[in-house]
Amino acid sequence: MKESRDGTKSDRAARSSSVGSLPLILDIDDFKGDFSFDALFGNLVNELLPSFQEEETDSLEGHGSLGGNDALPNGHMRVPSDMAKSAQGGVSTPLFPEVDALLSLFKDSCKELVDLRQQLEKGVDGLFDSFARLDSRISSVGQTAAKIGDHLQSADSQRETASQTIELIKYLVEFNGRSGDLMELSPLFSDDSRVAEAAAVAQKLRAFAEEDIGRQGIAVSSVVGNATASRGLEVAVANLQDYCNELENRLLARFDAASQRRELSTMAECAKILSQFNRGTSAMQHYVATRPMFIDVEVMNADTRLVLGDQGSQASPNNVARGLSSFYKEITDTVRKEAATIMAVFPSPNDVMSILVQRVLEQRVTALLDKLLLKPSLVNIPPVEQGGLLVYLRMLAVAYEKTQELARELRAVGCGDLDVEGLTESLFLGHKDEYPEHEQASLRQLYQAKMEELRAENQQQIDSTGSIGRSKGAAIASSQQQISVTVVTEFVRWNEEAISRCTLFSPQQPATHASNVRAVFTCVLDQVGQYITEGLERAREGLNEAAALRERFVLGTSVSRRVAAAAASAAEAAAAAGESSFRSFMVAVQRCASSVAIVQQYFANSISRLLLPVDGAHAASCEEMATAMSSAEAAAYKGLQQCIETVMAEVERLLSAEQKATDYRSPDDGIAPDHRPTNACTRVVAYLSRVLESAFTALEGLNKQAFLTELGNRLHKGLLNHWQKFTFNPSGGLRLKRDITEYGEFVRSFNAPTVDEKFELLGIMANVFIVAPESLSTLFEGTPSIRKDAQRFIQLREDYKSAKLASRLSSLWAGSS
Repeated sequence: MKESRDGTKSDRAARSSSVGSLPLILDIDDFKGDFSFDALFGNLVNELLPSFQEEETDSLEGHGSLGGNDALPNGHMRVPSDMAKSAQGGVSTPLFPEVDALLSLFKDSCKELVDLRQQLEKGVDGLFDSFARLDSRISSVGQTAAKIGDHLQSADSQRETASQTIELIKYLVEFNGRSGDLMELSPLFSDDSRVAEAAAVAQKLRAFAEEDIGRQGIAVSSVVGNATASRGLEVAVANLQDYCNELENRLLARFDAASQRRELSTMAECAKILSQFNRGTSAMQHYVATRPMFIDVEVMNADTRLVLGDQGSQASPNNVARGLSSFYKEITDTVRKEAATIMAVFPSPNDVMSILVQRVLEQRVTALLDKLLLKPSLVNIPPVEQGGLLVYLRMLAVAYEKTQELARELRAVGCGDLDVEGLTESLFLGHKDEYPEHEQASLRQLYQAKMEELRAENQQQIDSTGSIGRSKGAAIASSQQQISVTVVTEFVRWNEEAISRCTLFSPQQPATHASNVRAVFTCVLDQVGQYITEGLERAREGLNEAAALRERFVLGTSVSRRVAAAAASAAEAAAAAGESSFRSFMVAVQRCASSVAIVQQYFANSISRLLLPVDGAHAASCEEMATAMSSAEAAAYKGLQQCIETVMAEVERLLSAEQKATDYRSPDDGIAPDHRPTNACTRVVAYLSRVLESAFTALEGLNKQAFLTELGNRLHKGLLNHWQKFTFNPSGGLRLKRDITEYGEFVRSFNAPTVDEKFELLGIMANVFIVAPESLSTLFEGTPSIRKDAQRFIQLREDYKSAKLASRLSSLWAGSS
């Protein structure tokens, strides 16, 4: 380093340091190569320190090596004694005299380092600028090269295009020669090995020629056959059309031959070439049309036998469902096999699959559906014995559901862009247009057939009983024609089946679905309403028969004993008929309530949710349900009123027949009074207990409460009128009070508070027959409301006239009035 520094001293002397006129200390070359800071620092200071180093070396040699005694505890070296002496005797020599020179050297070095860094930075910036200019130049050269390449490529393409154009013009001239003359064409158009190339060229020529004619505005048909007079390309267009047709036919024939041999590669080659003709439509349609399932008559006959069975036999919906499943599975398997061939052969397999599936649905499936679904006329409905409308509707539902499943299977196999679901739906449009009318007509037909069946069964049972009395026969007929909950359940089952078909045929059409559901549900409302109303009316006929029998045997007072006995016997029979008709009507009411509950439950569980998507449909159906049941409610109300009349008529008959005058005016013979209820009371209570047992079972809720309250009021009024016919002494008053207690205990089972109160007041009024005349006025102090009825009762006292009770109580009656 020292030599290198010495070698550059002359160069450094030529430059000035930043401080004074000293030569430069550092140079950029000092930092090149394998740079070492220690070497750089050594070269800087070695020029100033060599003498000091030599003196120190000599001193160390004179005093010996530095040992442990020469070092001070503070780490400094001991000063030799002769040096100490000289320091004490004269001017002291500095221990490190080169310090100032080193400091100056270091300061200059730092300044030169700063200058060198700035120079270096300027050099780096210049280098970057050079690189930028170089990169720009390279980019420019690259773009120029690319442009040259594009020009070269364009030139080559133009050359190729020109060459091809020359060839095409030559071919076009050939085709534009003589009309219909294709014998003198170039070998390209007759070489079977170059069919693909010939097809491509022909299509280009045809497109060019037609475009040229279009530009001229000349119709091809107006000049074909007049090639001599035309200067255009009409002849070329006609010849090209003929050639393309001939070529297409050749390719189709080759395609068919390869198809017979199952040579998929040849088929694919032909299909690829044919795709240049109208995008291969003719080839795709030709392939589909030649499939055996579309041209083999035996295949189509086998389809019919598989689904419909032997000719002449009526297929059931279940058998048809199984047959359709097998038939559609066969179709799916066939289409799946064809799909494998199509994928391997055609360049546009999805288009071929679309044509294939469409042909399957429109030809093979439609042919079978036309034989299966014969839509019946609503004017001449087929009889129930032949299945009626229901068989057609069930067949329609089975066919629709199975065909929808087929559509989904075909979609999974592949059908291109074909709307297979929409096409399947279109197959049933002719049936779905009048479906709601057929469904309602079917339900009406089923109802009429059921009613005829029930009437026939009832008539057969009546005929089997032989000749019997009219009243007994009427009761039997009434019981045999009772409302059947089983029949109502059957009505609902029919309706459920119809609703399921509504849902099947219109799942994605909420408005249409709700409209059909509402129309079908209205049918069951009408059916149940009519059925239970007629059942209640039939039950009322029994009540009318019993009433007619009672009126027939009402006799006057002056009749012979024999006539009276016969009348009493007939009255007993009429009473029995009335009791039987009462029970029959109560059973009818009970079954009517059960039937209505079944319909309401059916509406809540199955119908309500189907109507909610359409505003107002749910509320309208609820109103229709109430309207349909209103006629039954009216019939039930009339019948319950008749039941009350029937019961009261029998009560009055029993009271009239069993109540004796001596019951309430027993002789004063010293015998203890009888505290048992009278025989008439016992008979009446027994009758009421027996006959009302069916009412307690049949009626519920408010209907039961209203009926029993009305009956209790009528019984109270009837007893009052009955007792007005008798005279009472004190012992008879006690007997009456016992009867009232018996009646009161029975009517408590009615759970009618107003009726209980009336019978309690009757018990109080009976006291007017028991107390002494002078105590009568005190009886009504707590209950002034019964004074009017009590006045009538007091007049029935045996001593009313003898005790002059009228004048005694006149002030009491005047006060009450």
